[in-house]
Amino acid sequence: MVTRDDRAGRAEAARLQGLDLEAHLADPALKQRFVTPMFDVIAPRYDAFTRIFSFGMDRGWKRELLEDVRRAAPPDAVVVDLACGTGDLAFDIALMLPDARVTGIDASGEMIALAVRRRTAISGDRVSFTVGDMSHLELPDASVDIVTAGYGFRNVPDYELALREVARLLRPGGYLLTLDFHRPENPLWRWLLVRYLTAAGSVIGWLWHRAPVIYAYLGPSVEHFVSWQGFSRSLERSGFTVERVSTRLLGGIAIFRARKHGLATVDR
Repeated sequence: MVTRDDRAGRAEAARLQGLDLEAHLADPALKQRFVTPMFDVIAPRYDAFTRIFSFGMDRGWKRELLEDVRRAAPPDAVVVDLACGTGDLAFDIALMLPDARVTGIDASGEMIALAVRRRTAISGDRVSFTVGDMSHLELPDASVDIVTAGYGFRNVPDYELALREVARLLRPGGYLLTLDFHRPENPLWRWLLVRYLTAAGSVIGWLWHRAPVIYAYLGPSVEHFVSWQGFSRSLERSGFTVERVSTRLLGGIAIFRARKHGLATVDR
């Protein structure tokens, strides 16, 4: 049975299919108009997609990020998980740090709605979720110990603006921990990775939504992003010290641990 929500999702997917993806990725003023409704459409299947598309490697990448959180966070940490999606990282952090308070923030209202529904069965009041813009966070200066972002900075119009906003939010010595696809510097590998992501995403987008662009977006989004080396330089310019970088897929994936300039530190 096709529900009203299913029909609305298909209609939105068809509308996105008709947009010029390259134009929206190239223009910061247009990018969020594509990205946010796209994530609204894919929200119910987002977690399944990340597992399938990464051949299960996403779980290991997130475990590595979580280990960095465990090493960096004080026991009673205030944590913000940006681009939280349906809440996977936020819930895992809350389970790992029983005295922490975790807030998940995402631009997609549908993602947040799913995260809120999951919260009642998993973590209670220690985890909260809200719709928000990671480039303009409605939180006080120097009020957070840890910020995490899984596949977040690649999807904002200006990732350096978002990095500066995270720096504002963190206390001196606080940590930003990120996991994302990055644009490989090797041109041949970049071409192969982007073409694979685009082709495989097109197939899944067609099968699930009759709109190839919904998941084919991943390839061009990597092409328009920055290498992990470039992201590291941006972190340094934004007030962070990069303490650790772990790369996968020949630089196509990178996990960062970066400390806001200040006193706190953890062992490498």
